[in-house]
Amino acid sequence: MERSPDEVLDQRFATQRLTTAPLSDPADVVRLLLCAQAQDAPLARYSLGLRTAQSSDASVRAALSAGDVVRTHILRPTWHFVAAEDLRWILALTSAKVESSLSSRHRQLSVDGQLIDRANDELLTILRERQFKTAPEIGERFAEAGLPSRGETVRHLLLVAELRGLVCSAPTHNPVHTYGLVDELISPTPPRERDAAARELVSRFFSGHGPASEHDLRRWTTLTLAEIRGALAELGDTLETMACDAATLWFDSRSIEPHPPRRRVALLPTFDEAYLPYRSVVMARTPGHPRGEEPHVFAEAGGGVVVVDRCDAGWWKRTNRGNKSMAIRLGLATGLSAEQRRLIAREAAKLAAFFGRDAIVEFVDP
Repeated sequence: MERSPDEVLDQRFATQRLTTAPLSDPADVVRLLLCAQAQDAPLARYSLGLRTAQSSDASVRAALSAGDVVRTHILRPTWHFVAAEDLRWILALTSAKVESSLSSRHRQLSVDGQLIDRANDELLTILRERQFKTAPEIGERFAEAGLPSRGETVRHLLLVAELRGLVCSAPTHNPVHTYGLVDELISPTPPRERDAAARELVSRFFSGHGPASEHDLRRWTTLTLAEIRGALAELGDTLETMACDAATLWFDSRSIEPHPPRRRVALLPTFDEAYLPYRSVVMARTPGHPRGEEPHVFAEAGGGVVVVDRCDAGWWKRTNRGNKSMAIRLGLATGLSAEQRRLIAREAAKLAAFFGRDAIVEFVDP
């Protein structure tokens, strides 16, 4: 069946609970999305808050500290939230290819297999019996053991340890990221055959991100198109398809939540799962967009995309001021109405309130 771009975007936002009834727990959002990119940790928590009944960063932090969700490097060489029970099988399916892509970085940092093995052995000693440590604390212990202690190299060695399923985030209330041993934090889970794991990843990606294309999934993960297509063939009629702009899009109709739309405007972080994964059927730009045809910068932290009525209407950037305020700068399309701008300012105030701060809304002239 042929669908319009607006219909596709409506269904995506509804599936991801941006415009439909929120989920009750951030862990349920992570399970829906399977993996949620969390490079910018505070705004990654805000992304979860957008989709849940949780109204504050503190409440999302408390839910995450229970240990049902971990923050670690998975799928790609970047941070993600992932449910604890999904960690091992996703790592087993995807990490070998991710690690093989790091060879040039290994050479830059003079990291080889022997050094990785020594570092992993030391991590088992440093973190055993739930002795959670931050990266700088681990660096100090590495120095004592004669291992590289420079922050950049330590972080890279920790990334490899995460990809191999040795360490992940620890369930603490410490605002600084701490590491613990996976085998001490997460109950054993049975191994899966690769084909079965690929089927589950493909099914759950389209259930949480659909309608989306094979190429969206390929970009999101390390699976090849052959693996994706093989999994889709084996899934049969579990998933449905639609066509839009000459692309075939897959989705799971069971994950669509029927509910009147509750949000016209959203300030999506740059790495939000409703924005980052897609190259097929993307949001149109509101006339007079401040960046014209130039793309948003994916490496940009602390901000993101202003979404108004299914359109990319501009950019936003947040900066804390003192202990109580948050400045939110908005670069908006000139084609927005006064009512749309009012709704954007209200959403900016909600963003600041999520972090327990008062909003200082600043409009940046084009």
